[in-house]
Amino acid sequence: MKIKDLIEEAESLPVEQRTMVVDSLLRSLNPPESEIDKKWATVARKRLEEIRSGTIAAVPGEQVFEKIWKKFEG
Repeated sequence: MKIKDLIEEAESLPVEQRTMVVDSLLRSLNPPESEIDKKWATVARKRLEEIRSGTIAAVPGEQVFEKIWKKFEG
């Protein structure tokens, strides 16, 4: 399989599966070992569960960055 074909196949996956592929590739380049990485992974799993369950709502990135830019403009 050519790299181009592999990339095209990965891009055709649903976003959650693409995220898993990217995460796996990044871990192969820089394996997490520290306690900080473990704590961040715990927080990330908790946040994902909160979003999936509807406990919290995600905020679009555009809104977040707009708020940040306004803060620094003033």
